[in-house]
Amino acid sequence: MGFRKKNKSPPVLSHEFVIQNHADMVSCLAMIILLGLMFEVTAKFAIMFITVQYNVTEVLDEKSEPVNHYHYGPKDVATVFFYLLIAVILHALIQEYILDKINRRLHLSKTKHSKFNESGQLAAFYLFSFVWGCSILTAEDFATNPTFLWEGYPHTRMVFQVKFFYICQIAYWLHALPELYFQKVRKEDIPRQLYYICLYIVHITGAYVLNLHRLGLVLLVPHYLVELLFHASRLFYFSDENKQKGFTLWALLFVIARLLTLTLSVLTFGFGLPRTENHGFSLADGNFNVLTVRMTCLAAICLTQAWMMWKFINFQLKKWREHSQNQASKKKTFSQKTKPHKREPLRGEELFHGIKAQDSPLMLIFDLCFQSPTEWSNLRIKRRRGQEKPKLREDGAARFPLFNTCFLSPALQNKKHLNRARAEAPPLRRLGVAVCRGCSLTAGGSLVLML
Repeated sequence: MGFRKKNKSPPVLSHEFVIQNHADMVSCLAMIILLGLMFEVTAKFAIMFITVQYNVTEVLDEKSEPVNHYHYGPKDVATVFFYLLIAVILHALIQEYILDKINRRLHLSKTKHSKFNESGQLAAFYLFSFVWGCSILTAEDFATNPTFLWEGYPHTRMVFQVKFFYICQIAYWLHALPELYFQKVRKEDIPRQLYYICLYIVHITGAYVLNLHRLGLVLLVPHYLVELLFHASRLFYFSDENKQKGFTLWALLFVIARLLTLTLSVLTFGFGLPRTENHGFSLADGNFNVLTVRMTCLAAICLTQAWMMWKFINFQLKKWREHSQNQASKKKTFSQKTKPHKREPLRGEELFHGIKAQDSPLMLIFDLCFQSPTEWSNLRIKRRRGQEKPKLREDGAARFPLFNTCFLSPALQNKKHLNRARAEAPPLRRLGVAVCRGCSLTAGGSLVLML
């Protein structure tokens, strides 16, 4: 009786140990920061990680209540780090309690398994960010008036929701870098994921630091909607390959989102910011309204959109080629199924061909198979007017009055005529049948002899 082997736990602090227990380790670190709030000595240090920093209270009117606004600073790095830890924990929860359970039911391959996990994580994030971004746009009226994107620049003051949104966005995309290691992403997938992760970090951080958070928020919301639709469609595709209608809607919205991004960027950097009153470069005031910065930002956005369109076109061409190949293969298999196959002669059967002899009134036309000699009794002879009715012998062979019996026409005995007949007809065989002149023979309705 054999004993069941137990899986040995990996050595402590080894790569496999860190990968398997990274969520628990990160949770312990986050708990230590939260426990710091319980003591006065560490409370000020812990608050810097947990709460949003650099708040400014402003009183607009004597009758109105004071309003809290925020700006950015170096302490935001600590806040980003803490919410990066929270993102790692949430990532592990979604993976373990949702995606892994679905994967067990679908039985996907390794390649599809990796893509399914990626799309599942990104779809959850895009959905959350899209809903959150729409609520901010509705509350702040950023989308109703396009001039609001550049009026009053530099926009150094942010409401709590806007600043916290950017903190969480930067934290999430920074957490995606170590997740490449934690999730054991395949080497061939790492460059592709690094490209879009770095692009997100650069663009979102740039909008946050350059006080372009209004434009960044307006551009992120439709972009997240398009990406949400793509990854949701990919999830449905992995569950059932026939569900591909979502990709068509995604392709349409993708092009619209790219045009919207380019239009708003050109309006802001090409027409809006040059006409504002505050021009110049000042780190203290947060003013970056100079030609160099504007053109650099516009070029970065345009190049990114061009790169995304290039990838999109290649993706669509690849799908179109695959669809064309599938359709061609289906037509080929369908034509092979519908094409009538030539029946091979069975045992005891002879396959006859039609022959017309040169310089002779004798003609033989054999269209199908004729079984010999067992079906001679099924031979039905149609005689013409004035001809005597043929008689069948006991062995099944027919006697034809006034008819000649031969193997081949005398005209075909000549080699010259025989070679010419072989070129005009299928290969000749000696036909051991009774040949009549001036009548038709039908064997079971399948073979006709015309002489």
